[in-house]
Amino acid sequence: MNKKIFITGSTGFIGQKLIHALANQGHSVTALVRSKAKAETLVHPNIETVEGDLFHTDALERGMENCDEVYHLAAFASVWAKDDTFKKVNIDGTTNILDAAKKQGVSKVVVTSTAGVIGPAIDGPVNENTPRQVDFFTDYESTKHESEEQMRQRAANGQHIVIVNPTRVYGPGPLNVSNSVTKLVKQYIDGKWKFMPGDGLSTGNYVYVEDVIRGHILAMEHGRSGERYLLGGEDATYHELFDMIAEIGGKKYKLYKMPLGVMLTFGKVQLFLAENFGKQPMITPGWVRKYLYKWSVSSDKAQKELGYQITPLMSGIQQTVDWLRTDNR
Repeated sequence: MNKKIFITGSTGFIGQKLIHALANQGHSVTALVRSKAKAETLVHPNIETVEGDLFHTDALERGMENCDEVYHLAAFASVWAKDDTFKKVNIDGTTNILDAAKKQGVSKVVVTSTAGVIGPAIDGPVNENTPRQVDFFTDYESTKHESEEQMRQRAANGQHIVIVNPTRVYGPGPLNVSNSVTKLVKQYIDGKWKFMPGDGLSTGNYVYVEDVIRGHILAMEHGRSGERYLLGGEDATYHELFDMIAEIGGKKYKLYKMPLGVMLTFGKVQLFLAENFGKQPMITPGWVRKYLYKWSVSSDKAQKELGYQITPLMSGIQQTVDWLRTDNR
């Protein structure tokens, strides 16, 4: 059955692919865009746009009129902000989306969060119910956590809301802050990446973007209201990741270990410049501290309840490198 769907964040890395997947399935999709110029990637007979942002309630309600489903992907995921942008976008903006959806009688809402809210793997791979054992490293994590808490309360009061938590997403798509892993892959195969973070043993979980797209759609179809689902891929240390990229790329480059102490000092200097002169930092101390931990993730819940499937990391990196060498040249 073809549905009417509203989506935010449709011009982002994940959003672009999700909205086209839904449109190609025959659904009528309305995308919230800040301007017509932002909608250049959304040309499709089944896609319409409505201009506005998360704080234009009239645009939200107009876009959701007669909609069956809402996907909320828009978020503020930068390294740093000089004001309360993280709270405004990630908490207040989400509240506006959920209020509009409730007012317009939308049946189901899927909201994109992040695996970072659960925290690092202290006692083995984390899952959806693993209690967080360390403080939040970034404002992005903490505001996403607070937003999730509010969503669970809404779900308990009857609104159908499902949360999805992707890990480190990579694959073909815009080389922006949301696709930093693919940017790293490109820099390495071009011989421009020179550093190994820390001792190279920090574990991350890497998920292919197409898996995340399918995971969103499966969460809408089968997800239980009030629940969250980790959309992960394979765990790998930095050593393993770079070795894999080198094997697929055909050339191994020497990497220089960047001690965490040096990275932390650099992060502190960057933060000082940001707070005192408004210069956007490359990294902050909070982001550096994440390298002290392993970030292993289990996606068993999504696999069992949603039918979620994982693309092997080697296969995903191969497809990414192939794309970088053809479509992105």
